[in-house]
Amino acid sequence: MKDKGLHPKNKFNKGYDFKTLILQNPLLKEHVLKNKHEITTIDFSDPKAVKELNKALLFSYDKLSVWDFPDENLCPPIPGRLDYIHHLAGLLSNEKNIKILDIGTGATCIYPLLGVSEYNWDFVATDIDLDSLDTAQDIIDDNGLHHKIELRQQFDEQHILKGILEKDDTFTATMCNPPFYKSAEEARGANRRKSRNLGNNAVRNFSGNHNELWYIGGEKAFLHTYLYESSLFASKSIWFTSLVSKKENVTSLESSFKKLKVEEFKVIPMQQGNKVTRIVCWKF
Repeated sequence: MKDKGLHPKNKFNKGYDFKTLILQNPLLKEHVLKNKHEITTIDFSDPKAVKELNKALLFSYDKLSVWDFPDENLCPPIPGRLDYIHHLAGLLSNEKNIKILDIGTGATCIYPLLGVSEYNWDFVATDIDLDSLDTAQDIIDDNGLHHKIELRQQFDEQHILKGILEKDDTFTATMCNPPFYKSAEEARGANRRKSRNLGNNAVRNFSGNHNELWYIGGEKAFLHTYLYESSLFASKSIWFTSLVSKKENVTSLESSFKKLKVEEFKVIPMQQGNKVTRIVCWKF
């Protein structure tokens, strides 16, 4: 079952070998089944199955063997997250000694784990939620990656780069997967729609604490704060990047780029199955 649209370098772009994945994570075995077409798969509406599958995918990297986090936190789909890393690597192909700032890393610390495993990059990863940072630090320590990944807490939810960047910081790029929704109610509504589409037991599959799911003003407000603050710290990073789920938010950013004297602006399209998104990249 090949996944259409994944990056050519994505190690999961030819689908899943469940026999090998069960060796990586034996707990996956109880969730593997044959569907009505006699194809080996899992029930993607079952959050436990999804979590064990993604653990198995992650453990296919030699550097990673522990990835424990509470069920209330989002379980990131590894192939899609890996695509961001590969596209970022293409953007930075002429750079050496790469160091990335990951904004809003969450409890799973997924982008740093993948960036270290694929490209041996160094990371500073931030989050506003102390519990998430504690979980992420446990994952980093359990995998022996404390020399590659540093965590910092953002204490002011109104800011993204302010209060995080230090005097001597220099990054090759920043990356971010911003919250989609404007409020907890909007996030719950989207959760209910997804649950109806996949079956009643799907609710936990779309769990997540509020910092992962929503930001006052939604994705658009978050991106404009991020863009404005990047202009205040233009010398701190060669590239600033972010996932953008809504196409109209790219148009909104473009008008602001001109006002803030952005030197170069790129949009990198990404697709996983039927889901289409994009990475917006800018530099000063």
